Amino acid sequence: MVDRLSATPLIALDAVVIDTETTDLEPARARILEIAGIRLHGGRIEDAEPIRTLVDPGESIPALSTKVHGIDAARVAGAPRFPVAWQALGPMLADAVVIGHNVGYDLAVLGRECVRAGIAFRKPRSLCVRMLAEVARPDLAGYSLEELADWLGVTIEGRHSALGDARATAHLFLNLVPVLREGGIRTLAEAEAAIHLLSEVIADQHRAGWSEPAQLPGSAGERAFARIDSYPYRHRVRDVMSEPPVFVRPTTALSEALRLLMQLKISSVFVTPDKADPDGRHRASDIGILTERDILRALDSGGTSALTRQAGAFASKPLAAVPAEAFVYLAIGRMDRRKIRHLGVTDDAGYLVGALSARRLLRLRAQDAVNLDGEIDEAGNVRQLGRAWAKLAAVARGLLDEEVEARGVAAVISRELGALTRRAGEIAEMQMREAGRGAPPVPYALLVLGSAGRGESLLALDQDNAIVFAEGAPDGPEDRWFAELGTKVADILHEVGVPYCKGGVMAMNREWRGSATTWRERVQDWVGRSRPEDLLSVDIFFDFRAVHGESALGAELWRYAYEQAGERVDFIKLLAEAGGTFQPPLGWFGIRTDDGRVDLKMGGLFKIVTAARVLAIRYRVAEHSTLARLEGVKAAMPASARDIDALIAAHGVLVGCVLEQQLVDIAAGRPPSSKVELKRLGREQRTRLKEALQALAYADEMVRDLLI
Repeated sequence: MVDRLSATPLIALDAVVIDTETTDLEPARARILEIAGIRLHGGRIEDAEPIRTLVDPGESIPALSTKVHGIDAARVAGAPRFPVAWQALGPMLADAVVIGHNVGYDLAVLGRECVRAGIAFRKPRSLCVRMLAEVARPDLAGYSLEELADWLGVTIEGRHSALGDARATAHLFLNLVPVLREGGIRTLAEAEAAIHLLSEVIADQHRAGWSEPAQLPGSAGERAFARIDSYPYRHRVRDVMSEPPVFVRPTTALSEALRLLMQLKISSVFVTPDKADPDGRHRASDIGILTERDILRALDSGGTSALTRQAGAFASKPLAAVPAEAFVYLAIGRMDRRKIRHLGVTDDAGYLVGALSARRLLRLRAQDAVNLDGEIDEAGNVRQLGRAWAKLAAVARGLLDEEVEARGVAAVISRELGALTRRAGEIAEMQMREAGRGAPPVPYALLVLGSAGRGESLLALDQDNAIVFAEGAPDGPEDRWFAELGTKVADILHEVGVPYCKGGVMAMNREWRGSATTWRERVQDWVGRSRPEDLLSVDIFFDFRAVHGESALGAELWRYAYEQAGERVDFIKLLAEAGGTFQPPLGWFGIRTDDGRVDLKMGGLFKIVTAARVLAIRYRVAEHSTLARLEGVKAAMPASARDIDALIAAHGVLVGCVLEQQLVDIAAGRPPSSKVELKRLGREQRTRLKEALQALAYADEMVRDLLI
C-alpha cells in the first residue's frame, strides 16, 4: 500500500526531533530526567518555542549519570513527574515522524515510562540520524553527535542537555537530507528502507532493548485515498464542456444577454473584445464572462433600468479557463479554489472553444484527491511543492483500486508532472526577479518532452524539458536569461523528487533551449542527418507539449517539426532504426529475467512507443499519446489493423505491470523503475504478459512494412 507520508520527500517532512536525558543507559532501568522536542515543518525548524521540561523520576539519580548531563536531585526538585510532562509531549508526537540521534533508545525509554504510568503508547514512525549518516557515509570513523557535527558543519550548543542535543540533531538531519538525496534516498519510505539495510546495527540495538529505529516501509499506515471518485480522472474537460461558446460584444445590452441565457438555456456568455483575431477566434486572455448571477446582482443594485446598460460593464475579467485536454478533476479543483461556478475551455493555443459550469459537474464528488493540482499550483516554495507532489503515488494507487485503466492513470501522472514543471517555472521566475534578473526578456514556453509530453508518465520519473523563446541569438542575452531560468527549474524539480535527466535533456543545457528560429534550424538539421546514432535523443522531441508560458510557441513548433519530418521518409526510417534491432525478453522457458526482474521499458514499451511515433509522423497523425497515434495509423492503414491492435493491447498490459510494480516498490521504500518482479505476478498476469511480449516479436518487421 502507498500512503502520502511514505512518499513525502525528506525536504518537506513534518517531524519532531526529540532527545532525552536519563538515569541509565539501559532502557529497562532508565528513568527520564529531561525531555525536549523541536518541530520541523516542511523541512524547516519551526520558529515556535520548543518543548523542554525537567522530569522528577521519583527515585535517586546515579552520580555517574549526573557527571554526564549535570542533572541531580536539586535540579529536578519541584519538576513534574512523567505523566504530567507527557501531557505536553504526547500531543506533539501524535501522528508525527520522530527523529533523533540513536532514536531507538529514546523511544524505548519513553515507551517504558508510559507503561509505568498506565499511558497508552503508540510507537510513531521514526528516523535515526546516526543510522542515516552511516547509510550516507559508511566510511566515517564514527557516528557520535560530535563526529557528525564535525562532518556536516553543525555547531553544538548545550551538549548533553536535551534541548541542546535535540537542536543539534535537527540541524544534522537537515544538512544530511541533500547528501541522502544525491545517494538516491529522497522520501521517508526510502530512508526507512535504507536504515533497515543496517541489519547488524539494528540487531545490536534490539539486544540492548532499544525500539525499532525506523518502520519497515509498507508495514503500517492507512492507505490514503483508498476510495476515489474516479470519474474526474477518467474524463477530459472536452467530454463535458458546452460548445460552441456563446459570445456577445461589450456594447450588448444586458437585456439582450439575459434573453440569450433564457433562450439557449445556458448560465453564462462570454464578452469579447471589440476586435477579434483575423480568423474570428478569441483568446481566453482577452475575454470576460457574464453569468446569470452577474445579471441578478446588476438588477439588485440598479433595478430594471440596469437591463439597458452594456454587458461589458458587468463582465468579470480575466476569464478563468482550463484546457480542453485537461482532466475534469483539474476543472473541479480550480472552481473550488477560486470559488467560481464557470470556466472557459481553451485549445492548445489558448483560444476559447467551450464553456464549463458547475451545473454540469454536480454529479462529480470533488474529494480531497481532486485538489492535488491545486496544491501544486498554490505551493509557494520548493518544500510546499514537495509536500504536494508526495500525494501522487497515493492517488495513483487509489485510481488503480477503482479499476481506472493504467494508461488513464499514467495520463493523470503526466498531467501532474506538467503542473509540477509549470509551478517550478513560476517559482524560478520569482527567484530570477528576487535576484535582480528581471522578468522574461521575451515571450517563451516551457516544454515537457518524452513520456510527459505523450501523457504516459509512470512513477520512475526524471526530467525531460526544454524552452522555446520568441527571439534571440544563441548565447545572446535572451539565451543567457533562459539558461539561468532552466537551471533553476531543473534544480527545483530535482529537489522536489524529479531527478536530473541522465541524458541531459533539460533546458539548462543549450541544446535543449533556443529561439523559435533556432529550433526550426535544429529540426531541419535533424531531418537532414544520415546517421541513426545521431538521432538517439531526437525522438523524444516529437512528443513535447507546453506547460508554462506562451503555449502557442510550443504548438507552432510541434506542428512545424511534424510537417518537416513527415516530408522525409528517409529520416523517419532512421528514427525507427535509431533504437537498434528489437527482441522481446523471451526464451525457451518463458520470460527471461535478470535477478528475478524483467525490464519492460527496454523489453517492450520502448519499441511500442518508437513504432507509434515514427508511424504517426509517416501517416501525419497529429497526436501525442501512443494509443491515439496507433489508432490513427490503424485508420490510415486498415489492412494492418490486426497487428496494430496487438501493439495497443500489449502497450496496455506492459504499462499496467510496470505501474503496479512501481507502487509496490514505493511502498517498500525502493526507488521505482521499469523492472517488474516476475514472481509477484499471478498466473493469469504472467500469461497476459507473455502474450503481450510475444506480440512484439515482429514489431520491427511490421514497422518496416508500413514505412515503405
